[in-house]
Amino acid sequence: MYGVVSSGKEARVYWAKNRKGDDLAVKIYLTFTSEFKKSIRQYIEGDPRFERIRGDTRSIIYAWTRKEYRNLKRMYGAGIRVPKPYYCHKNILVMEFIGENGVRAPLLKETRLEEDEYYDILERVLNYMGLMYKKARLVHADLSEYNIMILGREVVIIDVAQSVTLDHPMADYFLRRDIKNVLRYFREEADIETPSEEEVYRRIVQ
Repeated sequence: MYGVVSSGKEARVYWAKNRKGDDLAVKIYLTFTSEFKKSIRQYIEGDPRFERIRGDTRSIIYAWTRKEYRNLKRMYGAGIRVPKPYYCHKNILVMEFIGENGVRAPLLKETRLEEDEYYDILERVLNYMGLMYKKARLVHADLSEYNIMILGREVVIIDVAQSVTLDHPMADYFLRRDIKNVLRYFREEADIETPSEEEVYRRIVQ
């Protein structure tokens, strides 16, 4: 393991290499943040995959780590460009490093592009949202310019621990919120024309 790539209240991500020399991202969730524990309950409660976890902070963080790993596997298998997941243990998640030589790829929020490139990225994001819903049977639940990376000409969706299955009681609400956040960014910050929220919703679910 080498240096910290990103650090937040909930987790730190490290750049690492395996024995073959491949770049990896090692995400370590912090097990002592009670505020984080409160904020993630809405994404765990109602998910049938995690109905029987204990209520202590450590058990919830371990379940959160497994949840991100399993969501990544489902999305990756559905053809969505996400970091390839390799392994998880307790509060540690090992996955593909999105970037080069220990420098992470920029977030969409950090990127300035030409108008036609923004249209292309929007189309890819909407396609991934459709694949997520129809093939992975998931809703991201926190999709925005802060968890979409731009790697060359690739669009990479990240931070999927909160993603919920379609039978989650708030799945539809989260999907509509994702659509609203994505369209707001492209309309207001990228300054391009976008379809309506209802058009995008129908495209994703039908």
